[in-house]
Amino acid sequence: MADDKPNLLDFGDDAGERSPLLPVRHTPDFFLCDVFDAAFKGDTASMEHPIFSLSKKPDMKARRYENGENWLEVHPSASFGLATIFDRDILIYCISQLVAAINSGKPISQTVRLRAHDLMIATNRDTGGYGYKRLTEAFNRLRGTMLNTNIVTGGKETWRTFGLVDSAEIVKESRDGRMQEVEIKLSDWVFQAIEAREVLTINRRYFQLAKPLERRLYELARKHVGNQASFRIGLDKLQNKCGSQSTLKEFRRLLLNIIADDEKHDHMPEYSFHLDGQTVEMRQKKAPAPPKRPALPVDEMRLKSGTYESARELATGWDIYRLESEWRAWLMNKAIVPKSPDAHFLAFCKRRGKHVHFV
Repeated sequence: MADDKPNLLDFGDDAGERSPLLPVRHTPDFFLCDVFDAAFKGDTASMEHPIFSLSKKPDMKARRYENGENWLEVHPSASFGLATIFDRDILIYCISQLVAAINSGKPISQTVRLRAHDLMIATNRDTGGYGYKRLTEAFNRLRGTMLNTNIVTGGKETWRTFGLVDSAEIVKESRDGRMQEVEIKLSDWVFQAIEAREVLTINRRYFQLAKPLERRLYELARKHVGNQASFRIGLDKLQNKCGSQSTLKEFRRLLLNIIADDEKHDHMPEYSFHLDGQTVEMRQKKAPAPPKRPALPVDEMRLKSGTYESARELATGWDIYRLESEWRAWLMNKAIVPKSPDAHFLAFCKRRGKHVHFV
C-alpha cells in the first residue's frame, strides 16, 4: 500500500517549519464594504437628472430627457422594468463606502463586495425574507436598466449604451438560500463620478421618506439649493426633472400634498417646498436657533470696598482684581446672576485661596 504522506524532501530541508497553508497567490480585485456608519453620498449626475423611476409598480416605459445640450435615454429591462428610486439605495451605499475609503487613503475598486444585511440596516430596509426578495429584484433592475447619454461624469462623455451596474451576483448564501454577500461591478459612468468626487452628502432621513416623489424632490433640492437660502424653478420644469409621468395637474396635486404633510410633520429633511402660481421655491430649513441667554448685568455689578479686603484675606497671595475679572467671566460663561454678588465673589476667592499663589 502506497504511503500517502508527503515526503518532506520534496519541500526542502526546512519544510517542517513551514505553514501548512498555501501561499497567497492573488490579491482581492474587489473592494469590501466595511464602514457601517459612512456618511451617505449620492453622485451629482443621478441627483440632477431623472434616471430612476418613481413608480412602485414595474415600469416598462423607455424615456428621453433633455435639458439644454444634455440628453439622457433610459431603457428598462425587458424582464424587470426600470430601476426605481428605491433601488438607488444600493448605489448610494456603494458610493458612500468608496468615498469613505478614498477619504481614508485606501485603494478602491470598481467591483464592490457588500454584506446584504449591512446594506439593508444602513438604508432602513426590511430585513425579513420579503426584504431579501425585494433586494434581489432591485439588483436585477439595476443590472437590466440601460442608459445612453452625453452627460459627463469625471470629465468623460460616455456615448455607448451602458447599465447602472455592469454585473451583480450573490457570492455567499445562508443555509436557507438567503443572500449574505453580494458582489457588484459599478458602471464606468458611476465609478468616474466617484473618482472625480462628484458627490454630495445625503441626509440619513432620506431613507425614511416613503413616497418616491419625496425622495426625488429632496435630491433635487440637495443638488440645486445646497447651502444657498433657496432655489426657484418652474413647476413644469420641476416635473420634467423629477421624471414624473403624471399630468401637470396631478403633479401639482401630489406636490401640494407633500408640502401640506411637511408643514404638519416637518418630515422632509433639510429643505422645504413652496408653490407660488407656476413656480416652486425650494428653501433651506433653518436649524432651530439656540435659546437666547438673558441679558446679564455682570459688568454693572459693583462690589463693596470691604469685600476686597475680605477677599485678600481669603485668597492670600492672589491678585484680587485679576480674580474679580475671572469671576465675572465665569459668571458670563455660566449665565449666572448671583443674588448677592459680594457673597458670591468671596466664595469664589475662598476656593481659590485653598491653592497658594504668589504674583
